Amino acid sequence: FYAVFLMLLASLAPALAEEQGPVGIAFVEAPEQGGGVCTGRDPGTAFACAREKCVSESGAAEEDCLSRTWCFPAGWSVDVFVQHQEGPHWHEVLCGLDSRETAMAVAADLCDKGRRPYLMECAAAQLYDPDGNTVEVTP
Repeated sequence: FYAVFLMLLASLAPALAEEQGPVGIAFVEAPEQGGGVCTGRDPGTAFACAREKCVSESGAAEEDCLSRTWCFPAGWSVDVFVQHQEGPHWHEVLCGLDSRETAMAVAADLCDKGRRPYLMECAAAQLYDPDGNTVEVTP
């Protein structure tokens, strides 16, 4: 009995390790409309999930929801809202970062008006932890 139990446990170990291993994070955006974010073990699965969220949350057509960014492992991620002084706006996403503090420092660097004087507005819009959970943005 003991040997059978050990063999069964050994056969399940790779599947359990795969389920508990690192995840990646995918960002999809429909410009000027919205986006979606999902984590997953592979880019195809994560992007498909993020695209579904983009369509449902923004009302955009599926073809308007463009795959933007993938990081594996996910690490900390920051979504920075950026607006040019002439009006157009967009999001710049960085992921795979080592900490919340690094993510906020990256956002501050992206928003440096000394290097980007043409920006009217720029700020961290959203933070994500390594599991893809949203985290409150605070300076």
